[in-house]
Amino acid sequence: MSRRNHTTDLGCIACDDLSDLGAGKEGWLADNPNLLCALDTHSLALADRSIVLVIGWSDPDSPRVKIRPELSPIHAEFISAVEWLVFDEIRVIAVGTSRGHLLIYSLNGDLIHKQIIHAARILRLRVRGTKKDLMTDACAEEVCAIMPGVIARFDGSDIQSMLDRWSQETKSKFWEEMERRKSGFSGSTFEQLPYQLWNVNKYGACADAAITGIMPPPLMEVQSSQRYYRAIAIGEDAVISAFRLSEDRNRSIVGAILSKVVPVTFSTIASFSKMIWRSDQGSTQKSEVKPQSFARASPLTCLKDHPRKGEKLTLSPSGTLAAITDSLGRVLLLDTQALVVVRLWKGYRDASCLFMEMLVNESLSSSSTHYEATKSDYCLCLAIHAPRKGIIEVWQMRTGPRLLAISCARGSKMLQPTYRFGTSVSSPYVPLEVFLLNGDSGQISVINRYSQLKL
Repeated sequence: MSRRNHTTDLGCIACDDLSDLGAGKEGWLADNPNLLCALDTHSLALADRSIVLVIGWSDPDSPRVKIRPELSPIHAEFISAVEWLVFDEIRVIAVGTSRGHLLIYSLNGDLIHKQIIHAARILRLRVRGTKKDLMTDACAEEVCAIMPGVIARFDGSDIQSMLDRWSQETKSKFWEEMERRKSGFSGSTFEQLPYQLWNVNKYGACADAAITGIMPPPLMEVQSSQRYYRAIAIGEDAVISAFRLSEDRNRSIVGAILSKVVPVTFSTIASFSKMIWRSDQGSTQKSEVKPQSFARASPLTCLKDHPRKGEKLTLSPSGTLAAITDSLGRVLLLDTQALVVVRLWKGYRDASCLFMEMLVNESLSSSSTHYEATKSDYCLCLAIHAPRKGIIEVWQMRTGPRLLAISCARGSKMLQPTYRFGTSVSSPYVPLEVFLLNGDSGQISVINRYSQLKL
């Protein structure tokens, strides 16, 4: 009886340019903590401390792009996070730095946007969204920058509007504007995107965090049009901590007056000074960006279990489940709404997790008809990569059995395509897939979507 292959090869990224990232050495992909990976539908972005390499893995002849951000040598600034931002026809690369800068580049390597968020290292750029359907009343699409003890949230619509304007400028050939942006690398030359900022370090600096969705306000809270978000964080001092995040920075009358009067006063003074000191317009001195104040973050609960430490955090598509790995080799499945651990796996040191969706009936995948599988044809699963065991296990959520056990090379890494903004519910359903990158061969494969589970 032949052994079933649970993966399908899709392409290869092997090329000479990978040598700049250390390719060719044993464990160059999985063992280097400074090497970052971000996957799009047909492209892969690899980044180390000073360079981003974009490779198309489905077409070996596709052009490769090298992006070298202009980083501060004085502060030893380096690339600390990378992610794709995909809006319909617009695809760009978002880069986070150790100095708290958010950089957005086109696939030609042009700098589109630069903005400082907070003076701290960006640990991760998390892109996610929930579509409006029969179960949810709101559509929330966001980009979050996770820093030690800090969460910053950008609304997806604000980023899309900025990219749409950039696209129109490019198509209209506004070269003077584009050259002005390229020559002035200071963040003051770029339009500043609005964002919310929260301090979630009540239980210590977090190693990772995520906004899991919108939640109702407290019972005794004054009702307003402001949204409240639920967030979870993991770290050394608390394995799991949860917060209610408010959009309001200050509810007092004094705070409201200051938030309205101070910016107007500052703008008036700045305009008046420009009229007087016209000769200083050619000055190359960079203006300092005033740090944004924190909005309110109210702690909900926390789990402390010394010496256990939270290490990695993965969210399900809806945000209702989170898989958390810790320093004791355990994987915890957390219900983010009830804030209860509903499942626990042991013996998975240095593990990484990704949620995926699998067909519950193999006949759907092998059918010769043109039937398009819907969301109800898939079951939510969790893929756990145990590098010390050399396997990937796929478990059905929440309490289901193990569906697959896949052997993989030691230098492999699990990846997942980034969230795509703006896709409608009526479009053909695209299940959540998990890809496997083999660092030794450069081969990219996808875990097959069928299982032997019969409902």
